[in-house]
Amino acid sequence: MTEPDNLVPTYPDLRGKVALVTGGSRGIGAAACLALARCGVRVAVNGRGRDAVDATVAAIRSHGGEALAAIADCADLASVERMRVAIEADFGAPELLLAFAGGGSGRPVALADITEQDWRSSIDNNLTSTFFTLKSFLPAMIARGGGSIVTMASAGGRVASGAPAGYGAAKAGVIMLTRHAANEVGRHGVRVNCISPSAVLTERTAQRMPFEQQQRMLEAFPLGRLGQPDDIASAALFLLSAAASWITGITLDVAGGRVMT
Repeated sequence: MTEPDNLVPTYPDLRGKVALVTGGSRGIGAAACLALARCGVRVAVNGRGRDAVDATVAAIRSHGGEALAAIADCADLASVERMRVAIEADFGAPELLLAFAGGGSGRPVALADITEQDWRSSIDNNLTSTFFTLKSFLPAMIARGGGSIVTMASAGGRVASGAPAGYGAAKAGVIMLTRHAANEVGRHGVRVNCISPSAVLTERTAQRMPFEQQQRMLEAFPLGRLGQPDDIASAALFLLSAAASWITGITLDVAGGRVMT
């Protein structure tokens, strides 16, 4: 898990706000939770696994931050709604929303070989989960007259290479959903942007990807390295902060130069 003595910047304007990070128990999401806490944000950490969520909450609290566990399956609207009610009861309605939950069972196979189960898993865990999160938490932001949202896409939704087709289609859908939301709610003072990472070396990725494979992948990145969770956390903080106050509806490729648009 990312420790607090890193180079992720802090944004004083975020202090005292409430954030929800879906998919916040591991990897990129956990790094974002810790980065927000260092800015003085009260963080609701979402995930489906109690142990992983509790570990991230404990890491935040051990360094003096405020956090609560928000257990929910974001692909289930009723579960998201229960989570929203619980967060509002403890912390109040979030001003910051990081819709990072994703996953799915799909694998890189030919289209004809994708099972219905894997297709639906990719769509539900990436696109539908993002939609349900926005659907549940946007009304309070609109009523307040402000808020900032960051969604999570992927280089797999930007270029057709490597990622499972269902996953890529879902992440491309997240990008368009982000644009629709930004266009709809901008007049209410709510900004909605998207981050699209390429290969990020999370703990899980490092365990599954041999070092030799990591080294071979470097040729695809003009900056000569794979991403780190803090690279994504830094981009998220910027988009959430007042430094990005005139930015909405964009997709920021945090991809080491692998994706250039």
